Amino acid sequence: MDFLRILGQQKLDGTIKISGAKNASLPLIAMSILAKNRITMKNVPHVADIKTLLKLLGNLGATYSFEDETIQIDASSIEKTTATYDIVKTMRASILVLGPLLARFGHCEVSLPGGCAIGQRPIDLHLKALELMGATIEIKAGYVKASAPQGLKGAHIIFDKITVTGTANVVMAAALAKGETQIVNAAKEPEVVQLCEVLQKSGVEIEGIGTAMLRIKGNGGELLHIDPFTIIPDRIEAGTYLCAGAITNSRLSISFADASHLESVIAKLEEMGCCFEITQYTITIVPTENLRPVRIVTQEYPGFPTDMQAQFVALATQANGVSVIEEKLFENRFMHVSELQRMGASITLNGNVATVTGKTKLSGADVMATDLRASSALVLAGLVAEGKTDVHRIYHLDRGYDNLEGKLQSVGAKIERLKE
Repeated sequence: MDFLRILGQQKLDGTIKISGAKNASLPLIAMSILAKNRITMKNVPHVADIKTLLKLLGNLGATYSFEDETIQIDASSIEKTTATYDIVKTMRASILVLGPLLARFGHCEVSLPGGCAIGQRPIDLHLKALELMGATIEIKAGYVKASAPQGLKGAHIIFDKITVTGTANVVMAAALAKGETQIVNAAKEPEVVQLCEVLQKSGVEIEGIGTAMLRIKGNGGELLHIDPFTIIPDRIEAGTYLCAGAITNSRLSISFADASHLESVIAKLEEMGCCFEITQYTITIVPTENLRPVRIVTQEYPGFPTDMQAQFVALATQANGVSVIEEKLFENRFMHVSELQRMGASITLNGNVATVTGKTKLSGADVMATDLRASSALVLAGLVAEGKTDVHRIYHLDRGYDNLEGKLQSVGAKIERLKE
C-alpha cells in the first residue's frame, strides 16, 4: 500500500495546473448511457473514481478508451442493466447510472453504494423522484431494483433537501422521459450546471440552468447525439492548492482554474488576510505573515463547500486566534481532527462544530487518511509541520486528486510516494 512522506516547512513557488473536475466528470460519464454515438470528453482527471465508473460501464457493455486526459466512450452497445456490488461498493457516485439506465431500458438493478465514510448520504430522494416519474422501485438483497416498462414520464419534483447526485440523476432520467419534469430545490453546483449545458447542447430543452428551479422537456426515449466537450476545472483541487499557499506562507499560482466557482473559498482566505491576483486563466495567492482566524459554516453551493472544510481546519491551526468551523451537511466529517491533534493541533469538537485555537506549532507524525478531503488536510498540515509526516491510506486521496505529489513537487514541496 502506498503512503506519502512529507518533509515540512518548505517554501512553495510556481504554478500548478488544475485538472478537470472529478465531480463534473462522473455524471457526464454516466450521461453517456443516453448517447447513441461515441462521445469524447476532454480534460478528464486521472483519478481512481473515474476509472471505477468506466469499469462499471465496461461491465454493462460499453467500450471506452482513456488516454492522456481524453475519454472516448461508446455506450450504445450496453446490454446489461445490473450495476454489481463489487464495483459500486467503492464509490457512491455509481448511483448516477440509475437514472440513465432506467430512462433508456425501462429497468435496472443498481447495488446500494459505498464510498467515503463521512456520514449518511441516503439515496431516498433519488428514489422518491423516480417513483414520481412512474418507476416502481424496491430494495432487495442490497440492490435498488427499478422498473418503468412504459417509460418514465415528466413530474413535479420537490427535493426536501438539496442533493447534487439526486439532481443529476433526475435530470438525466428526465431527458428521455415523456413530457416535462420540474425540479424544485435543485442543486446549483457548477458540476450540475455543466451536465445540464451538455444535455441542452445535445437537443434537450432545459430551462433554469444554474437556478433552484429546473424544467426539462423529455424526448420520449430517443437517444441523444452528444458532441465533444471539455470538463470544467476542479474547484476543490484549486481551493486545496490555494490553501497550500496560505498555510506555507508562499506565493503560489494555479492555472486553468475558474475563479467564479471559488468565490466563497477566496472570500474566506481574504478574511484571513490573504490577497489575490486574478486573471482569466490564473489565480495567484499572495499570503500574509499574520493569518487571522475565521468562522465558517458549510453550505450548498454557492455557500462554502463541505469539500473544503477539512483543508480550512488544517489552515486554521496556523491562524492567530480562535477559528470556529461548523459542518452543516455531513454528521461524520471531522475524522481528520484526531489525526491533526496527533501533529499538535489544538482543536476541540462539540457535535458538528470544530473550534481551532492557533497559532500552533505542528510536528511531523504518522497519520492516517480517513476520507478523500481529510487526506488533503493532512498533506497541508505536513507541508507546514516540523520534521517528517507520513500520510497513510492515501487510496482515499487517489480517488479525487490527480498526481498531487507531482504537482506539489513541481512548486518546491518535499513530498514523495513510497510503499509501506
